[in-house]
Amino acid sequence: MCLPAVSWHRTIGNISIMRRSTGSLLILAVLVVGVYSAAIEGPIDFYKLYDNPEAHISLKGKATTADRTAAHGYPSEHHHIITEDGYILGVFRIPYSHKLQNQNAKRPIVLLQHGLTSCSDAWILQGPNDSLPYLLADAGYDVWMGNARGTSYSRNHTTLSTDHPLFWQFSWHEIAIYDILAIIDYALRTENGEGQDAIHYVGHSQGTTVFFALMSSIPAYNAKIKTAHLFAPVAIMKNLSSPLVRYLGPYLGHRNAYSILFGSQEFLPYNEFVMALFFNICQPDVLYRPVCESAMKTLYSGGRVNMTAMPEAMPTHPAGCSTDQMLHYLQEQQSGYFRQYDHGTKKNLQVYGSEEPPEYPVELISSLVHLWYADSDDLAAVEDVEEIANRLPNKVMHRMADPEWNHGDFSLNREVRKYVNEPVISIMEEYELKNSET
Repeated sequence: MCLPAVSWHRTIGNISIMRRSTGSLLILAVLVVGVYSAAIEGPIDFYKLYDNPEAHISLKGKATTADRTAAHGYPSEHHHIITEDGYILGVFRIPYSHKLQNQNAKRPIVLLQHGLTSCSDAWILQGPNDSLPYLLADAGYDVWMGNARGTSYSRNHTTLSTDHPLFWQFSWHEIAIYDILAIIDYALRTENGEGQDAIHYVGHSQGTTVFFALMSSIPAYNAKIKTAHLFAPVAIMKNLSSPLVRYLGPYLGHRNAYSILFGSQEFLPYNEFVMALFFNICQPDVLYRPVCESAMKTLYSGGRVNMTAMPEAMPTHPAGCSTDQMLHYLQEQQSGYFRQYDHGTKKNLQVYGSEEPPEYPVELISSLVHLWYADSDDLAAVEDVEEIANRLPNKVMHRMADPEWNHGDFSLNREVRKYVNEPVISIMEEYELKNSET
């Protein structure tokens, strides 16, 4: 979860740093722990580091998802997709595998959609041997990685600046009915998509919420889904155990002065300086990489997390979102329902024609939905996942055998290839084989 703003002042040698941002306490903790860990190995002469041209201390531009995939030899594309309401989404693609050289073959399309405050980079953190996009490409798929509006790759609009409050007036409902819809249609129109009428879909956390919202709000789009794989499905939230969500829910999960003040603004604003700083610290083969790795080992212990992948996440996360997305989730937790955004009685009457927001009719989701869920997930409780599943007409349940598997394990568990990625690809392969024979 994201944490509140932090103000800090620190003097290192002759350098004084003063910064206030709506950032994360985690960022500050990583810096402090990292510097402390490095200090254990011996004193650091910061003057020499700043004076040394080989120290890589100058801020470099952040590598994009396309840059990272290309670095492993994969063909990489960066697309800009305009939604019906004017947002410009940065979407990345691995169109084929350089290992297979299958660019002239018809390749099934897969769309991967990230979670809250994340972005497309989350899918590739574990590298080409374990990350789902690379494994899919090498299995013969045309892989698309979406980025929701407001994230670091989707901060543009045809008429609005990010400084305009209207830019941030959206929840995950708009991400569903505009962003995901636009990406699906665009992928099916792009060269390899011609002649194909459906895709495979994979979502994590918020990436599952927007799938539920789109497919129940515009049921015709179910025909455009071959299989859907929802990791840590979040819809009904009444039984979740997250202490932070349960604490904030009574304050921000209702239409009141607190939620009005908090609403429709950027949450954890994307900060070029901070992102570039972490890119310089955590990218491979640079002077400060040991500091980043030491910090990660201190913060994430127990052997479940891929420690090689963790430093790769620091330059790109958190990737930004609207506070309305957070409020919408907190409303779900308080109401116990999976329903549209609560604007308050007066505006609800104008928008919905009722005092309460309507529930999403998930019974209309006819596409094949695979639900991947776990006992130790503090944001997607087993009871809540099973309750929403009972309303889905065409679903398959995958309860993780590992009792410690949690929300983040779907991204960063060191055995995610074995327990999630390979089974997902097998299901897609089975679908493609079955439908090629008919």
